[in-house]
Amino acid sequence: MTNNADMAIDTLPYPTDLTDGVVTLRAHRHGDAEPLAEAVRESVDTVGRWQDWCHAGYDAADAEQWMALARKSWLLADGFEMLIVDANAGRILGGMGVNQRNKEQRFANLGYWVRQSEQGRGIATRAGRLAIGFAFASVRVARLEIVVAEHNLPSRRTAERLGGTFEGILRKRLVLNDQSLDCAMYSVVLGDPAAAAAQ
Repeated sequence: MTNNADMAIDTLPYPTDLTDGVVTLRAHRHGDAEPLAEAVRESVDTVGRWQDWCHAGYDAADAEQWMALARKSWLLADGFEMLIVDANAGRILGGMGVNQRNKEQRFANLGYWVRQSEQGRGIATRAGRLAIGFAFASVRVARLEIVVAEHNLPSRRTAERLGGTFEGILRKRLVLNDQSLDCAMYSVVLGDPAAAAAQ
């Protein structure tokens, strides 16, 4: 059982400097709910094809609930959800998470999405590199997993651009619309060129 002292030691501060000058990763803030909901609703045709939470009825209350869960997860050091924002204008471009952390085995999942109007510009790749650096330098994982539905080709291409090693197809690994889907497993591990380049 983890005591409060252990939790305090393990808790990471919210990042303030994860940027490449084009995109920035930051924690959710007061006032993000409606802009986040707008980005989600815009993306139903693309992101919604692969993520149940992305639907036409997504509203500010849904965003507030998600942000509360994200804050709790961060404080428990179980996962680190961030927004991708334009480094200059501050516009929300999507989301990036180092989540589903397994503290004992030192691995976590890397998840990402980009709003529909910003897709095809390399946003997820830029933000992913920042998140990979954060995961290895601050969260101190030894392994990051990117689990993508087998036929989600844009996300698979992002995993490859991030330097993820394809490890195979995992049968019935993710659930979408109550259906279990086969998924592609990619990984970035400590010592990989992708991990070194991101730090």
